[in-house]
Amino acid sequence: MSFNIALSGLQATSQDLNTISNNIANSSTVGFRGGRSEFAAIYNGGNPGGVNVANTSQNFSMGGSLTYTGRQLDMGIQGEGFFVLNATDGTKMYSRAGMFSQDALGFITDPAGNRLQGYAVGAGGQLQNGNMSDLQIKTGSLPAKATTEIGQVSNLDARVDAIDPAVTPFDANDPGSFHSSGTVTVYDSLGNEHALTQYYVKTGDNSWNVHYMMNGAEVGPAGGHPISFDSKGKLATGGDLNLTIPGTAGADNLQLALNYDSCTQYAADYNNSSLSQDGYTAGELNGIRLDDSGMIYGTYTNGQEQLQGQVVLADFNNPNGLTPVSNNAWVATAAAGQAVTGAPASGTLGSITGGYLEGSNVDTTAEMVSLMTAQRNYQSNAKVLDTNSTMQQALLNAI
Repeated sequence: MSFNIALSGLQATSQDLNTISNNIANSSTVGFRGGRSEFAAIYNGGNPGGVNVANTSQNFSMGGSLTYTGRQLDMGIQGEGFFVLNATDGTKMYSRAGMFSQDALGFITDPAGNRLQGYAVGAGGQLQNGNMSDLQIKTGSLPAKATTEIGQVSNLDARVDAIDPAVTPFDANDPGSFHSSGTVTVYDSLGNEHALTQYYVKTGDNSWNVHYMMNGAEVGPAGGHPISFDSKGKLATGGDLNLTIPGTAGADNLQLALNYDSCTQYAADYNNSSLSQDGYTAGELNGIRLDDSGMIYGTYTNGQEQLQGQVVLADFNNPNGLTPVSNNAWVATAAAGQAVTGAPASGTLGSITGGYLEGSNVDTTAEMVSLMTAQRNYQSNAKVLDTNSTMQQALLNAI
């Protein structure tokens, strides 16, 4: 009986050594989860029968440390969850290793060619929540967008003297016919830049006219757009203006909505503290940006960003039920439970950090101590076998 007990100890310790050596070998593997051999005593009718390895569990309770890489598509998960991958054979796999890149078709893949899953973007730029598919970075140009809205926060100097337009008509070339001016760049439907200059003429107490010049010609209402302020310097009338400017060089007419609601008239120098417009010229893709919620944006040479999709994470009631496979991944089993998918940083799912990779959670020092313990156990069981063999030999010699 002692022979069989010692033999079971050797077998169990050999399995433990396999687990420990696998942990040590993968101590630098991105997203790896260390394993632990869990022993169970064997009894036959109350009589000791040795030991076996009842289970090899994986440590999903402790995450690995995040290391900065600076690569645009490297992703590290902080918290619970797994990346969802679509293998080349259609199998769904799950991984903590965020080493991703683009293939020749723009799909985001891991080093083995498995495609990262997430929510795609529709033709209108809207995120298609709930419909997982292969994430793809569209490499085409971003078309130009004509300016439609202009917003600004300006202060007009209340201290200046009024100008009578009947005596001194507005003339962009005559600085004496206006008090101040400001220029904003606008874009037509072809992406051509145009400088729209606004000239401010004080015509009376708290009353102003705004004139507009573009491409060397005056545009806008005849005599300018009237605006007025109250006694506290706040805008009273003329806050909005819809301006139509004929297109040039084959472009559509510009339809501009100007807003002066945040403008003021105080006894201070003229200034523009904020100026915005929503148009831009065409641009080429020159980078990728990822935020903590898994949103992937393409960045373009014209300074714009366009949503390309959102990474989806999955979690399980029992991650230890997942079966590890090659290439830093797991496959789901019935023991793991149903996969719960969703956007990063939602529910119990962790967030994603772009430009970082999560390392292995193996503690090499602890594994070396476990290795010495396993070695001692192996030697002890081997000694039992040796002692048992010596005793049997002594018994045979006595007969």
